[in-house]
Amino acid sequence: MTGRDDRLARLRLARSEGVGPRTYMRLMAHFGTAAEALASLPGMSARGGRRRPLRPCPEGHAEAELAALESIGGRMIFPGEPDYPEALAAIPDPPPALSVLGDASRPHGPAIGMVGMRNGSAVGRKFARGLAADLGAAGIVVVSGMARGIDAAAHEGSLATASVAVLAGGVDVPYPREHEPLYRRLVEEGAVVSDQPIGTAPTARHFPPRNRIIAGLSLGVVVVEANLRSGSLITARLANEQGRIVFAVPGSPLDPRAAGPNDLLRQGAVLVERADDVIAAVEGMARPAPPPPQEVPASASAVPEEVDEGARSVVVDRLAHTPVTVDELVRECQLSAASVQTVLLELELAGRVLRQPGNRVSLVT
Repeated sequence: MTGRDDRLARLRLARSEGVGPRTYMRLMAHFGTAAEALASLPGMSARGGRRRPLRPCPEGHAEAELAALESIGGRMIFPGEPDYPEALAAIPDPPPALSVLGDASRPHGPAIGMVGMRNGSAVGRKFARGLAADLGAAGIVVVSGMARGIDAAAHEGSLATASVAVLAGGVDVPYPREHEPLYRRLVEEGAVVSDQPIGTAPTARHFPPRNRIIAGLSLGVVVVEANLRSGSLITARLANEQGRIVFAVPGSPLDPRAAGPNDLLRQGAVLVERADDVIAAVEGMARPAPPPPQEVPASASAVPEEVDEGARSVVVDRLAHTPVTVDELVRECQLSAASVQTVLLELELAGRVLRQPGNRVSLVT
């Protein structure tokens, strides 16, 4: 298989129904190649109990996406390739396909994420702009989501040095529309990245994955202004889960926009009054280490262990809506770890099992 064929197979697998980032990584670890995983999708999902077996993304669709991205000067990069950002590759389930417009070296960091409210105050936007400029002058890439308010100010402050925007839609879809001039500057002077197919209009479900990427690209995330319902706090939580540093800019208790950062400070976030507070916290930090090997070791000739119906029934019977660790499940089933992992992957592709943090699994409610 040529390099082009392998990349096409990886994109097809990433775009196949029922295959998210976690499932993609497990499939790649289980089979060793995207082509082998693609060929096994229908059978594994059927054995897991799916009424209509999963069908891989058609080759023509993936070819069209790659061609459309290349036609606007973009690139597609996959985990394991040299151009894939090291920090992002270190999170447990990195995006399986990342589109990049602009300077592909920008997302390699070291980087700091900066987020805040869309209706950020004039003072908050000024602070974010200045903080981003000072971080950029210190050689730090600033990553944000190109939203109104604090995000836009962070990009404006760091455009002269290094700014990266993570979009919720395709890399060719500026959002919000009034930020199209900012988007064009980011493409020309920085970088724009997304895990969504080209041409995708952003919807509410696309923003949590966008926030994961902002946190994943960064050594830490600064929250400038956010009320207690702000999506910026989701980014802070994701950063904490990924082992990143959470920073917060304090504000007046009389301003609802300070409630989020002040609450983060109570939880142990690093207080930020100037760029030096961020720089001191990350100075000398190594980039996040690569993730540990997947639960099923990757192998160029890996094939799933054959599992009979009896063994499959044992695994299903031991599962419940309450999460259980995979190790405990293996002990309870008295089957080989490979057999249990194969059954779990089949059930996952059938939509019957949910993966939980801490290597735990549960039946879908």
